[in-house]
Amino acid sequence: MTQPGKPTTQRQNIQFATGRQKWLGHLAMLTFSILIAGSFSIGYQAAPHIAPAALNAIRFALATMFMGVTVFVLLKRAPRFSRELWLVLILGALMATYFILMFVALQITNPVSTGAVFTLIPFMSAVFGWLFLGMVSRPSLITSLLIAASGSIWMIFRGDINSLLAFDIGRGELIFLVGCACHAAYAPLVKKFNQGIPVIEFTFWTLAATTFWILLYGANDIVNTRWSELPQIVWWAIAYLSVFTTAVTFFLVQFASMRLHASKVMSYGYLTPGVIILIEGVIGNGWATLSVGLGAVVTIIGLVFLVLSPDS
Repeated sequence: MTQPGKPTTQRQNIQFATGRQKWLGHLAMLTFSILIAGSFSIGYQAAPHIAPAALNAIRFALATMFMGVTVFVLLKRAPRFSRELWLVLILGALMATYFILMFVALQITNPVSTGAVFTLIPFMSAVFGWLFLGMVSRPSLITSLLIAASGSIWMIFRGDINSLLAFDIGRGELIFLVGCACHAAYAPLVKKFNQGIPVIEFTFWTLAATTFWILLYGANDIVNTRWSELPQIVWWAIAYLSVFTTAVTFFLVQFASMRLHASKVMSYGYLTPGVIILIEGVIGNGWATLSVGLGAVVTIIGLVFLVLSPDS
């Protein structure tokens, strides 16, 4: 005979497991935001010396091999061919567009401005989450997104009220905005497309698909790059980007996408401008103005409210 308190205990255990999984998702995205911030600064230094397609081609090729070895070590087998290849190709195309446009933008504008545009991704993810998954956000979540987005927009216009009123946005920021829209669509589509495939294996196939599109797009740049003449900063950038902001961050986003609301997955991007400001100042590239810094503080406040708000 079932004890009266037994069902309640089981429900509590389920709720605990669900809560623990959500916090693991938050921890994954906190790590993601810190790693991404570093990519803007190191990418900015490498961008003048190498074409965006060539840089991204080698980083993704290396990241795909790294993840393939990781799958073999952890799953004790080679990655199995995905039956839903066309779905993975869609995800790869979105991420290839994002990364190429990121480095195109970094050749035109600065890391803080691109980092500010990056923080608009959570708001766009909420929209795509509604379109693709039917996720309806609570007013408190939408309010948090709007607060953080206002800080981002302030930074995009460099803390200049006249530029904001005139909608004087730079070409680099506009280019990167298109890439960020692709990134925003990625998180909810991961949840929609993954049909029980282990996250690490799904990550491998997504990386492979992204590599395919970049190689297809940038074949000419890859062939014409004088690899032996590249400065050391480019190779440091390739190493960092291949492991930390490609293989690792792809895994972190897919891990978190299976546990968190679509808008919350990318909400940790709100930390990016603040961390970039710190990195740029420490390495001697100059500190952002106080006005721009206040915009970063507003986005962080929005992040805190967003993380603590109910999902729906």
